[in-house]
Amino acid sequence: MADAIGDDGTAEAVEKALGLLDLDTKARLLSGQDMWSLPAVPAIGLRSLVMSDGPIGVRGVHWTADDPSIALPSPTALAATWDPELARRAGRLLAQEARRKGVHVLLAPTVNLHRSPLGGRHFEAYSEDPYLTGEIGSGYVTGVQDGGVGTTVKHFVANDAETERFTVDNEIGARALRELYLAPFEAIVKNARPWGIMAAYNGVNGSTMTEHRELQQGVLREEWGFDGFIVSDWLAARDTVRGLKGGLDVAMPGPRTVYGEALAVAVRDGRVTEAELDEAVRRLLTLAARVGVLDGAAPAVAPADRPGPIDGDALAREIARRSFVLLRNEGAGGRGAVLPLDAGAPGGVRSLAPIGAAARDARVLGGGSAVVFPDHVVSPLDGLRAALPPEVRFSYAVGADPTVELTPAAQGFELRAVVRAADGRVLGESRLASGQVQWISDFPEGVRYEELHTVETVGTFTPRESGAHSFGTRGLGGLRLVVDGTVLFEGEQLPPDVGDPFEAFMGSPVPRGQVELTAGEPVEVSLTCAVARPEEALLDAVCFSLLHRAPERDAEELLREAVAAASAAEVAVVVVATTERVESEGFDRAHLKLPGRQDELVRRVAATGTPTVVVVNAGSPVEMAWREEVAAVLLSWFPGQEAGAALADVLLGAEEPGGRLPTTWPERLEDAPVSAVTPSEGRLVYDEGVFIGYRAWERREGIAPAYWFGHGLGYTDWAYEAMDFTPAETSAETAGETPAQTPAETAGEPADGAPALGTVTVRVRNTGPRAGREVVQLYLTVPEDDGEERPVRRLAGFASVGAGPGETAEVSLPLPRRAAEIWDETVGAWRLIPGIYAAEAGRSVADRRLSAPVPVQPTA
Repeated sequence: MADAIGDDGTAEAVEKALGLLDLDTKARLLSGQDMWSLPAVPAIGLRSLVMSDGPIGVRGVHWTADDPSIALPSPTALAATWDPELARRAGRLLAQEARRKGVHVLLAPTVNLHRSPLGGRHFEAYSEDPYLTGEIGSGYVTGVQDGGVGTTVKHFVANDAETERFTVDNEIGARALRELYLAPFEAIVKNARPWGIMAAYNGVNGSTMTEHRELQQGVLREEWGFDGFIVSDWLAARDTVRGLKGGLDVAMPGPRTVYGEALAVAVRDGRVTEAELDEAVRRLLTLAARVGVLDGAAPAVAPADRPGPIDGDALAREIARRSFVLLRNEGAGGRGAVLPLDAGAPGGVRSLAPIGAAARDARVLGGGSAVVFPDHVVSPLDGLRAALPPEVRFSYAVGADPTVELTPAAQGFELRAVVRAADGRVLGESRLASGQVQWISDFPEGVRYEELHTVETVGTFTPRESGAHSFGTRGLGGLRLVVDGTVLFEGEQLPPDVGDPFEAFMGSPVPRGQVELTAGEPVEVSLTCAVARPEEALLDAVCFSLLHRAPERDAEELLREAVAAASAAEVAVVVVATTERVESEGFDRAHLKLPGRQDELVRRVAATGTPTVVVVNAGSPVEMAWREEVAAVLLSWFPGQEAGAALADVLLGAEEPGGRLPTTWPERLEDAPVSAVTPSEGRLVYDEGVFIGYRAWERREGIAPAYWFGHGLGYTDWAYEAMDFTPAETSAETAGETPAQTPAETAGEPADGAPALGTVTVRVRNTGPRAGREVVQLYLTVPEDDGEERPVRRLAGFASVGAGPGETAEVSLPLPRRAAEIWDETVGAWRLIPGIYAAEAGRSVADRRLSAPVPVQPTA
């Protein structure tokens, strides 16, 4: 990969192209021409540059099932692998997907922190810890760019919650900003050299991020040396002049943005200089050169140097099983640990009761811009049926339905969208993956937004259950809903009064009525929308949904069926889950409870005495008051399209669960050290400072979490046998360092050449009966007499090792200098704190097995 601008002729090609552009064209280049792309300029050999949402797949420019995408496990799952190399392989697969779809830049990864468990996009970020986030993010970015596709690390910075995200001003102290929220971005910029950064919606300390000159120009570019482009989050750019002067290069989407024509006018009026405009265009043309859409410049990665073909199904399955975190695994039913299940083996399990709505219809991804459309999803039922021997009796029960609201029509629906002009002419059609139509600046072939008048979602529905099925609508404009010949609604649906413009545009779910249907008998359904065109709309878009909910069976009857199924089986596997109305972009969570009566379901099944395994299908922490009443708890996150296959691998012991918690899980929401996500008068004060996650939990007395950061069990046991610390050699260059250095002098971890305190070597032994993998975690603990207000310890390194029964494995980990530094607010620089630290190695932040002293000398 070409790391520096100009080492391969890029700078020359960029300057040549820039010199051929007039003012209006330059301004137009910095504004999206539509939802996902920037304009082409054939005269200079510039082709259109296309961006697409990630982070678990590449949706492309079409929101449709006709253009399916591989769906990998959620970012929380990827971080739970604690494996940057696996993240790199995921990135390479996504680059392959991007090239297949004609995408040049992936709008990912999300490296905001898990400040509060209530964050609505918690599932889309990696961890509460900035070091782990930076390492996983670096692997992901490197992998995507290995394939010649750009990334936009997001959301810069402190977009850690969704409430009032467009307007909130987050007030963050300088230390917390540097040591926590900026740290993952810094590590990725230093270690992976991303080609793009996305500016967040929110403000930080008085300035909205798309205009934040101090952080974008000062910290990101001048201190860290970032040489890529900065793009706004969609609709985040507010002001032409402040945006350009603040460092924002591209305003998306288009064509109606604060850049383009408005930017050309600002230059002519003298409010910004053409030289400032040229700097932004230069960065954009450099990106175009890197991804191969600028003639005369070699792409950063030549086609011959890209990774070879990757099997997406196999990698999705591997990541999922490597991410599953076994939280608990106790003996039950007169045998040892309940997992792995020895189903079908002599003397093994002969009957199994899978229970839960999510066992049949797994939730494999989070809601919002992370949504992609895989061509298949393996449910837990499908995966277990395929893996179990035929002699194992299989008895499924729903038990409890977590869905309490209408959702876009999906299971049993075969739908298409028919677009008509005002005179009734059919302009085009498109197959739909669900009852949701979401076209933004991208319409079916032959359809122009100016001409379309109505869109009809039409097709058939074959119900799985008999009874009263509920139907509803979501969207704006004139709507007409017909099910099996019955008109359930005909009228106008108005926009809701909400602050989020996307939510306001798409509308809120509204129930419209019920229809008695018979299982297995198809009926015709239709929802026609006379498209609303608000005068102030910034986007050409059509968004509305046909909603559905299956008959609400008696809750007690469902629970009794689950109890009966569990009582008749040797083992029960209960799959509990959140829903899209619980975890999604656009809103934060109100609590951490499982929706519906799923908690009661678990307790009733466990009370039968049948050994019970609970699989938690959630991207973020949930309360599990029943956790000590069941034999095993397995966290599967949002596991992607191979969910059921990976689950069968782990439950049946073909593979062991490889995950470790990337975030501390509280027992109850009220125990969480930080829970505030709702601004007051437009401000959200991060008054906890540098104490979030395990850093905050360790300061508390008398309150412990349900499961600590780094926790996770396997199917074998490990002994930590030896640990040594070797100090780094003191060179003449480092001996003269001053106590307070500039960020440019000390930024970065050892991976990019920054100084380390030394190297820690740890030896572990597999003492169990089978081969396994261990994540060796390294923490640096501050001196007992430390006079600074800082966390007791911090993650300073980690590595995965594998070994067979009785075998040993050894890892050597550089101990980063940054782990012994704080951001000194008085001088605005990093300061090394001397003293006798302890390097501690173990299985989690609370399960540290070995320790070695680390003397940190004061700088000369």
